[in-house]
Amino acid sequence: MEQEATYRGTVYPWHCDHVGHMNIMWYVGKFDEANWNLFARLGLTPSYLRISGRGMAAVQQNISYRRELLAGDIVEIRSHLLEVGDKSIRFRHDLTNAETGELAATCEIIGVHMDRSQRKSVPFEAVIRELALRHLVEPVEA
Repeated sequence: MEQEATYRGTVYPWHCDHVGHMNIMWYVGKFDEANWNLFARLGLTPSYLRISGRGMAAVQQNISYRRELLAGDIVEIRSHLLEVGDKSIRFRHDLTNAETGELAATCEIIGVHMDRSQRKSVPFEAVIRELALRHLVEPVEA
């Protein structure tokens, strides 16, 4: 399923390292910003998280770097929900150079839904799980 972008931005000169390309810390930051836009689409909005006392925690993150990004490049991230469990989701971000369309990096993450006060994982509410299932790359019947 084609998704709308979850992040759009620019590579600024201060994002670049001594080699002249965007440093890895900025890839992680841009992927993190995409996380929150993806979560909001799944009903895990800032309001929901604040009011319910819930949160999301990354427990695994794997990044593959494909092409370098340089100062001035316009970037876009599209996110794909790959799996929905009772308490966790697995998703992938594709970071592309918006001008050339080239894939610059991918990031696959497993995130766990948690109770912030108890500091432990908890199941997603049914309404959120149902919404998430509709966003799967290959949707399953709920």
